[in-house]
Amino acid sequence: MRPIIPALAPLYGALTEPAYALLRFTAGAFLVPHGLWKLFGITGSQERMIAFFQAIGLEPAVPIMIAVGLVEVIGGVLIAIGFLTRPAALAATITTATAALYVHLPHGFYVDDDGVEFSALWTVVLLVIAIQGGRRWSVDRLVGREF
Repeated sequence: MRPIIPALAPLYGALTEPAYALLRFTAGAFLVPHGLWKLFGITGSQERMIAFFQAIGLEPAVPIMIAVGLVEVIGGVLIAIGFLTRPAALAATITTATAALYVHLPHGFYVDDDGVEFSALWTVVLLVIAIQGGRRWSVDRLVGREF
């Protein structure tokens, strides 16, 4: 495909990998505080999170909360640095898709009403990362292998 402004082609080519690395890093890093809340109560109340999981029928709440917290903390770090990127992003895609469909979709679309908007966006971003892998600016690339 030819760009409408051909002079911009080198700029687009030069920015593609850094832009993807920025997206991957940001998505991974933004998952971590959510996991810290679930695992250690650092950014919120664990008791409130357990009560929420129980209220929406996610039982047994404590092991599910720990599993999701591990995906968010460990998976978030792995996604951010681009190591074991695909399996980490796939695990995070599953947890965010579950939240989107099970928790947020019944409230409609808009995030203001606790709707699916934000969690669906997270799911799509993480799915793209799961498909793309670490790419050029990643530990996967430094190691020379990826999943």
